Amino acid sequence: MSVPSLPNILESYVPTEPVSRIHEQKDIDQFIKTKAFDRIMTFVMLINQSVLKKKISDPCFISPQIQRVLDMLDTLDAWLEEFPPLANAQRFGNKAFRSWVAKLKESSTQLMETILPTSLHTAIPELSEYLTKGFGNETRIDYGSGHELSFAAWLGGIALLGGFDQSDYQAIGLKIFVKYLELVRKIQTKYSLEPAGSHGVWGLDDYQFLPYVWGSAQLIDDGRLSPKSVLNKDMVEAYANENMYFRCIQFILQVKRGPFFEHSPMLNDIASVLTWNKVNSGMTKMYVAEVLKKVPVIQHFKFGCLYPFEP
Repeated sequence: MSVPSLPNILESYVPTEPVSRIHEQKDIDQFIKTKAFDRIMTFVMLINQSVLKKKISDPCFISPQIQRVLDMLDTLDAWLEEFPPLANAQRFGNKAFRSWVAKLKESSTQLMETILPTSLHTAIPELSEYLTKGFGNETRIDYGSGHELSFAAWLGGIALLGGFDQSDYQAIGLKIFVKYLELVRKIQTKYSLEPAGSHGVWGLDDYQFLPYVWGSAQLIDDGRLSPKSVLNKDMVEAYANENMYFRCIQFILQVKRGPFFEHSPMLNDIASVLTWNKVNSGMTKMYVAEVLKKVPVIQHFKFGCLYPFEP
């Protein structure tokens, strides 16, 4: 199925301070009819299409713009060294995370001036909203699918302004997003981030969602791996470096104790689906239902010129 492309809004872009628009369920009914919703889902589906049947290590075009974003993620990773976890005994929420986020917030303009073409600099204040919220919440010291959405919205915002084009989408999914996921996993572990808005065992995953959508797209028509391969630990280890979905499962197995069906019943159930095609369409619908239509998740998302809350 072909996905419509994103509009290039650079010519019509007006610097806008993003504002909160979603407070209760009735706002969601309005949200799903907006340009914002449409642009988010278009971006998700464009990446989905670009990573279809591709491994992380497959040859991939890396434009200078992609490389600059990858370099920025390396910079953010290096900053973690400056803020070692504080020696406090809490199970969740190491306050050193606040110092790392503070550095991200005060440096975000400069970071983007370095990595984005001058023509996009006018949008930096709005793009900052999505970049700085893409790694977790410093007050609650938590991370979840809403923060992941924020980082995706930052990438989508650059694409809307013409900073990325069609030839970049595979690298956005398999290079930038893969590197981002490794960075947030490091942050989750280092600072013991609480899962944001977690459904406990009844959620898909404590922290991530998009790598299940895009990771299942990578596996469509894969002759060696079926959805139930995720129940085989050796298979998970063998393919985690090549596939986002398997890497998610590997990370869960590293951080959780006990039988898989007990701590991850939903992923365990999905393993009995027959094809990756079905898993992918199911994950896409579930992304809309569990992330974009859930007030506790989407209420933190703000709307401006990049993602307008208008029909």
